Amino acid sequence: QVQLVESGGGSVQAGGSLRLSCAFSGSTVNAYCMAWFRQSPGKEREGVAGIYAGDGNPTYADSVKDRFHISQDSPNNQLYLQMNSLKPEDTATYYCAAVVRRPFMQCDHNWDDPNRYNYWGQGTQVTVSS
Repeated sequence: QVQLVESGGGSVQAGGSLRLSCAFSGSTVNAYCMAWFRQSPGKEREGVAGIYAGDGNPTYADSVKDRFHISQDSPNNQLYLQMNSLKPEDTATYYCAAVVRRPFMQCDHNWDDPNRYNYWGQGTQVTVSS
């Protein structure tokens, strides 16, 4: 059974940085399309960044491009999200998500559709104050 556990959230001032981690267990992360999502109260879950170890080309939401960086430590089954130049509008609960990559499936296609993923972590809160 695949399990995802996020950590690294917290409270920072605008302009600060945080690094989120997602521990992946129950399988090998290399076989999965991975992504980070976030959700604020009253808003829909939003894709932040996606990655697949097989091609290494990450994708980002326009709102975080050039500020956030997604990476994967395959030997240790870890997924990371480095968040720099944080803004108050980045405040949200951040979730790690995974779906097994089946043959001919492209991880970057519809990567930001939450319905695509069937494994989710419990979330970690990020609060950015102005």
